[in-house]
Amino acid sequence: MYKVKVYVTLRENVLDPQGTAVKGALHSLSYREVQDVRIGKFMELVIEKSERDIEELVREMCEKLLANTVIEDYRYDIEEVVVQ
Repeated sequence: MYKVKVYVTLRENVLDPQGTAVKGALHSLSYREVQDVRIGKFMELVIEKSERDIEELVREMCEKLLANTVIEDYRYDIEEVVVQ
């Protein structure tokens, strides 16, 4: 089994109105040190081992469903886990 952590973020050149709103809220709460906020998504998948290459499988899932590759970037970490 694999535990896969997928991180999806807006590309740098894409405006992030949600991040801007959070930054404004933090400033209104006196957290003036905050310079920028970018909002993203985090997903954790548990995937059974199969004959398919895990890297290829995760990349395919990200490209087809988990990330909108027109406006988002993604990265992932794969950890092999022992099932007891």
